[in-house]
Amino acid sequence: MNIGDTFPNFSANTTIGQIDFYNWLESSWGVLFSHPADFTPVCTTELSRLVELIPEFEKRNVKIIALSCDSVSSHEKWIDDIKHFGGYSGPFPYPIIDDEKRELAVKLNMLDKDEIGKAGLPLTCRAVFVIDSQKKFRLSILYPATTGRNFTEILRVIDSMQLTDKYKVATPADWRQGGDCMVLPTLSADEANNLFPAGFSTVSVPSGKDYIRKTKCPNVD
Repeated sequence: MNIGDTFPNFSANTTIGQIDFYNWLESSWGVLFSHPADFTPVCTTELSRLVELIPEFEKRNVKIIALSCDSVSSHEKWIDDIKHFGGYSGPFPYPIIDDEKRELAVKLNMLDKDEIGKAGLPLTCRAVFVIDSQKKFRLSILYPATTGRNFTEILRVIDSMQLTDKYKVATPADWRQGGDCMVLPTLSADEANNLFPAGFSTVSVPSGKDYIRKTKCPNVD
């Protein structure tokens, strides 16, 4: 898949039952996280952290779904460990997909050929796929099986994509919500003045080209 492609629909058995991905997603954004296996230490820390971050994803209209190459019955037992590790009680807030046959992992190219499980089959890498409300594929991050994810970065990128979908800006290196943005280089000075009444500043560079233009984050009062 390439960024901007329509993300493929799929049916899967999960810890909340059989789902059609598009129907489950409805009009929300979605993030699909893949995991090498149940009852593994790094995965347990990640899924536990996701439980804690559910309110942050919900504020952004984002649904979370995980995948691991084990059965639903295994996932359900693993969930007890995940909740215990994080000190949580109550219902588990997002589904985990059963991909014991690795059909979805193969379809979405999520296998890590350097990490082989007990059955002699390759494990899934730590894939992150972000899908927007129009079912467009917006972001892919692939981590090796041995490296846990940075969820702060994933939330940061979602903030950037949702902001730049709405306004004609881009976000600079290490941008955080509310920070200054960059005026798109495709905008003329007149267009930029009309779109950003609060103004923008142009950074002087040796080339003399006026392409680095900074403006306040447009969704901040």
